[in-house]
Amino acid sequence: MSYLERRSEQSARGGIGQVVIASLIGATIEWYDFFLYGVVAGIVFNKLYFPVSDPLVSTLLAYATFAVGFIARPLGGVIFGHFGDRIGRKSMLVITLMLMGVATFLVGIVPTYSQIGLAAPILLLLLRVVQGIGLGGEWGGAVLMAFEYAPEDKRGFYASIPQIGLSLGLCLASGVVALLSYTLNEEQFLAYGWRVAFLLSVVLVAVGAYIRLNVMETPEFAKVKQANREADIPFVSMIKGYPAEVMAGMGARMVDGVVFNIFAVFAIGYLTQTLKVPRTEALLGVTAAAVVMCATIPFFGWLSDRLGRTQVYAWGSVIAGLAAFPAFWVFVSYPDSIRAIWFAIIIPFGILYAAVYGPEAALFSELFSARVRYTGISFVYQFSGIFASGLTPIIATALLQYSGPNNPWLVCGYCALSGLVSAASAIWIGRIHRRRMIQEAPGRPAGYPQVA
Repeated sequence: MSYLERRSEQSARGGIGQVVIASLIGATIEWYDFFLYGVVAGIVFNKLYFPVSDPLVSTLLAYATFAVGFIARPLGGVIFGHFGDRIGRKSMLVITLMLMGVATFLVGIVPTYSQIGLAAPILLLLLRVVQGIGLGGEWGGAVLMAFEYAPEDKRGFYASIPQIGLSLGLCLASGVVALLSYTLNEEQFLAYGWRVAFLLSVVLVAVGAYIRLNVMETPEFAKVKQANREADIPFVSMIKGYPAEVMAGMGARMVDGVVFNIFAVFAIGYLTQTLKVPRTEALLGVTAAAVVMCATIPFFGWLSDRLGRTQVYAWGSVIAGLAAFPAFWVFVSYPDSIRAIWFAIIIPFGILYAAVYGPEAALFSELFSARVRYTGISFVYQFSGIFASGLTPIIATALLQYSGPNNPWLVCGYCALSGLVSAASAIWIGRIHRRRMIQEAPGRPAGYPQVA
């Protein structure tokens, strides 16, 4: 047994807590950086970087740069997935964290359109691409560190812990912007207040990098390395060996991207600009939902270990997709009731959405063997994010423009359809797992835990 393999097994026995914390903190910082852009896109960037006469056009342009980050994420997933499957998970996580942090910091110092003209939105666009590449490599590595260290019967729970980074990152992003919005007047907030939120990233990155540098490589990848079983070109091996898994995983990802961006991105602009809900109140509603998710995400991850990954995911997809109807009905019917609006955000977003996002990391990780797993889950998650996540605010804005500001039912129907697509894909994943277990019985290799 090699030194690397021996050290990794020792870490697995005694260091799962340290690994999970390192993954969680790093993921939180990455998601904070990424979502901060989305939070301010419809309330700041549309005014300072795309100041056209039509507010709808300026908002669509701002959301377009938001979408570019999702287009860049598959590239990051393939690049860092390749080296993560060839060299190791840990080193890639340190690089992605630094890449994301520097890009976010620079967004905070980009001059506005009135100061440097067309160069302003171009610089913003380029930095958004760098953000997307960084996050594209981050997510897969973070969840794999926890998944591959965890016991097989607890992988759903442990892999869901880094997923909390999404809710914590969103909570920090919306919470910081809400605090700045509350303490500063409109002129101050647009002049410099929003920039503070981006500049804070450099402090968070320094903390995250220090923690990640003290974590060992995962035992499962150490065994692949020891046996010299690394894929020569992981992306090619993934496409040739797992075509059904890739398609099913991308379909399952649909409801995650749509529901999240409807409530965390689109709803903020809809509430503040269309229904005239105070910006701070709308941001606080999303922040509260993110806080609730910190408890519900690991709960549903744990539940998937007990009831089966695909059952929890399929039912969660349908319910989360349909939940948009009552939520938007409350938005339209009670725009003056902040309490009602908060509940309409917290219940579908903070609770029901977590039934999808909690089991998702383990569900995707179990689709692939360890030698191509980083590439596989990164590609599935990030490539599908172009359509499921990046385009959602644009599609929702266009649907609302077509149906009218007080008739957001096409937007709700879009959410419901995404839920049905993901539920069907989760059922397909269950069939893939059952077929695989029949083919590999009785000696099922490590890396393919049983799911129902």
